[in-house]
Amino acid sequence: MSEFVNFLKQANIFYHFTPTQLQMVAKLCQEYTYGKGETILEESSNSKDLYIIIQGEVDVLVNPALVGGPESAEGEAIIATLYRGQSFGEVALVDEGVRSATCRATQESTRLLVIPREKLIALFEIYPSLGYRLMYNLAADLAMKIRNTDLRIRKSLLYSRPDK
Repeated sequence: MSEFVNFLKQANIFYHFTPTQLQMVAKLCQEYTYGKGETILEESSNSKDLYIIIQGEVDVLVNPALVGGPESAEGEAIIATLYRGQSFGEVALVDEGVRSATCRATQESTRLLVIPREKLIALFEIYPSLGYRLMYNLAADLAMKIRNTDLRIRKSLLYSRPDK
């Protein structure tokens, strides 16, 4: 469990957690290892877990066809690559909706800490200050991801426009 605490300390969404709070969260964690190219979660699935990368990299992909993308858009498009200490699956903590993207390991032996939503929410109900801190950090992390996506969209629009 102390190994899990050390990994949680490095994760953006557990910033400013006390050692005791990190230990409580670590008790909820399970470790999983994925091989290169292995899918961790699928777009439009009902998975409710939170994932933290402790080793390796994870590509975040979307399928444009699922939202009526152009017929020429075949397959999946990588919208982000996540690294050690970063999390994904956090939107399910907020809205319990379906997954908005597919996540796939890009390296052999990609190690993840997985925290089930229902266990984390139960912990928040017992310790509301812990839940507040995580949701605050989560909002900051999601804001950063939205800003990065916004920049990518702007860049794509700017460089894909035909000259007039």
